[in-house]
Amino acid sequence: MNVLVLAGSNVGSKTATALDYVTNYFKEHHNTHNIEMIDLKDKKLNLADGRHYEDWSGDTKEVVSKMLGADVIIIGFPVFQASIPAVLKNLFDLLPIDGLRGKTVSIVSTAGSNRHFLVAEMMLKPILNYMKAHVLSSYVFITPESYEGKRLTDVNILHRLDRLADETIQIAEAHKTFRKENHK
Repeated sequence: MNVLVLAGSNVGSKTATALDYVTNYFKEHHNTHNIEMIDLKDKKLNLADGRHYEDWSGDTKEVVSKMLGADVIIIGFPVFQASIPAVLKNLFDLLPIDGLRGKTVSIVSTAGSNRHFLVAEMMLKPILNYMKAHVLSSYVFITPESYEGKRLTDVNILHRLDRLADETIQIAEAHKTFRKENHK
């Protein structure tokens, strides 16, 4: 299975720190899968303008291709102004309407306060569902108190990230088995 860990912001470091942890956990505990992390901070994406996804080049084509080629996607994002970052929404706009069909997707969200706990539920999950993804019902929400400097130190959050990674793979494998059995 192709696993893509996506840091969905072009600024900040807390989300990427959490996703680095998830990526390393995948590599240590699920090393039979092809695992890659992309941090949108390191990419220059074009603004979506309605053209077909195959017409893009450079970083835009690379990121879109990795999204379309993934079986599993872990999307991490910081909350900005009670919403998802514009660069992440733009990435969804670059994909075809059913670009996430059949993919298992889980979410890690970071925010400055507990007041933004439901942003993933209200803003991101509807987009993922519209694009036909299999979205895990639970997600991990992280506030600044879980970090010491640039290190994620909250043991409860670390365990929740471990569980999210494990459940994501388990659900993706169940979907894969289901598809095989129903296409005989």
